[in-house]
Amino acid sequence: MSELSEARDRISDIDRQIAELFCMRMNESAKVARYKRDRGLPILDTAREAELLARNSEYVDEQLLPYYETFFDSVLAVSKRYQRRLSEGMKVAYCGVEGAFANIAARRIFPDGDIVPYTSFQSAYGSVVRGESDFAVLPIENSYAGEVGQVHDLMFAGTLYVNGVYDLPVTHHLLAPKGASIEDIKTVVSHPQALSQCEGYIKKHKFATREATNTALAAQTVAEGGDLSTAAIASLETAELYGLTVLDHDINDSNTNTTRFAVFSRLKNSSQSKYNNFLLMFTVKNVAGALARAISIIGEHGFNMRALRSRPMKALAWQYYFYIEAEGSPEGEAGEKMLADLSEVCDRLKVVGGYDAEPSLSDER
Repeated sequence: MSELSEARDRISDIDRQIAELFCMRMNESAKVARYKRDRGLPILDTAREAELLARNSEYVDEQLLPYYETFFDSVLAVSKRYQRRLSEGMKVAYCGVEGAFANIAARRIFPDGDIVPYTSFQSAYGSVVRGESDFAVLPIENSYAGEVGQVHDLMFAGTLYVNGVYDLPVTHHLLAPKGASIEDIKTVVSHPQALSQCEGYIKKHKFATREATNTALAAQTVAEGGDLSTAAIASLETAELYGLTVLDHDINDSNTNTTRFAVFSRLKNSSQSKYNNFLLMFTVKNVAGALARAISIIGEHGFNMRALRSRPMKALAWQYYFYIEAEGSPEGEAGEKMLADLSEVCDRLKVVGGYDAEPSLSDER
């Protein structure tokens, strides 16, 4: 047998082994897809991909490394396509209408999901509790307007877990019916918060204002009205959706306006020990210094608090629960000891979930 024939025979044998290993890998990818689907986790995990490439590169000769990186990128791309196919049909609840910022966030987090609108935060949350939806994407905080109290109340009283938190930059634009110019505009329509966030721009142009339930509905109203003197303040997505012309871009008074959205799921991510942030809610016992002691316990165990807020309890007048975001994970020895110590000063203690810092939803995902 010639040297060429021998090499081809060895390649055929190696290809057979690669095919067998490929099937084994894809079977495990299917398990990963099911796990992520049940917990509302996105398919894309850039940190995990970088970790795998760095680890596997140690087994590859340096001169072959560029070719291996190309090969491994292809393997990951195929795996993600397979996982997305397995995740097709999952239902994602949000509060609002098509084109609203909540709709935009849900589509960017779950590009392959069936995005389902609900009329309230409670109905979207409840759809997951009842099993109508796989998970819900709800806002928990805006950098301009502060916390979303209704969603915090659901977190405290409800049974769902948070398995992800994502930042969506909120950018407003001036949208009008086709044929309008900025000189034609006399009135702008939008959600009260959007009007407030563009107050400087509105005053500069001496626009009158009219409120709408949300920015997407404002865009729809302007499109259906066809009045060239009336414009909406809304997202670029709504311009395309309702056939409006963008008269001016980025009209926010602040370019740091961001809304944080949380993904709610019936199941807790069992790998939360790897998270670098967690959400904790509690009430304290009615004794002097209980709240101060609770806060001290968190710091004593090495957890840095990034946020501390209080909210009134609806059923009990002048009683409050507390919401904390902290760096680290409550899993592990330090976290377990912290929770044990907190239980001595807290009447109710709940780890709502955990998350890694994710790239902005304005990035390509």
